[in-house]
Formats: sequence, C-alpha cells, structure tokens
Amino acid sequence: MSAYRIPSSAHSFIRRASLLAAAACALALAQVPAQADDYDAAIKDIQSTMGGVPSFVKQFPKAGLPGAWAEVKAIQLSDKAALPPKVKSLISLAVAAQIPCSYCIWSDTQDAKRAGATDEEIQEAVAMAALTRHWSTVFNGMQVDFETFKKEMGGE
Repeated sequence: MSAYRIPSSAHSFIRRASLLAAAACALALAQVPAQADDYDAAIKDIQSTMGGVPSFVKQFPKAGLPGAWAEVKAIQLSDKAALPPKVKSLISLAVAAQIPCSYCIWSDTQDAKRAGATDEEIQEAVAMAALTRHWSTVFNGMQVDFETFKKEMGGE
C-alpha cells in the first residue's frame, strides 16, 4: 500500500470494500447496468483522489463500482457531511470490531488516529460497541417486551 498516496479520508475507502460490495450490488440491481464510461470515470476519479487504484478495486463488479464510489465520496469523503472524520472513524471501528473485519479494524484505527483520536477514545469506542452488543444479546435473548422497554426507559 505504501506505493499509493492515500489521504486520511480516502483511506477509509480501502476498509469499506466488503461492505460496499453488498450495497453496490443492490444498487446495480435497482438501476440500469453502468456503462463502460461510468466505470472508466470512477477509476479515473479514484486515481485522482487516492493517488492510485488499489488492486481490489479491479476485483469489484464493474457495474457496481461507479455507485459504490459515489456513495463513499458523498458520505465518507465529503466535507459537507454532518459528522467529522474522527467520529466517522470511531463509529466505523466500533462496527468493524463487531463484524469482525480485520481490514476495517486496522484501517479505521489508522484513520481515527490521523483524525486526532486518542488511544482512550479508540478504546472507548470499541468498549461501547461491546457494551451495546452485550445488552442487545440480553434484551433479544430474554425476549424483553419492546413496548414495555420503551415505556420504562422514558419513551412512549
């Protein structure tokens, strides 16, 4: 990977390949298959943004790549998104720890550090994911009544 100049925000593209595959396939099924021009334009944009095209990109379905790349740019790489890069990286790391995905865990940790996250923030994000998973297991496994839960927790 060192052969590529990968900006912090673009680096998260690498860790999303497996998740994007499912989204892109669904998108491709819902739309007319992408034209060769759309694929070529996406490849050129990836090259321009990342300073290279990682080899896994060429393994991605051609019909899905333009849509997948557009989604990455609109959410992860956009400076107009609601969440700052550090928060996005910490959320992604917490999810990656639960999946688990070693590619994502490594990349999200690097992205979080580049975005200014401390070791303590990284540890807390992972611990929050574990805590949420723990209680979700308890609630679902014990079949806690959802309506009662909401009422008791201050909801409806």
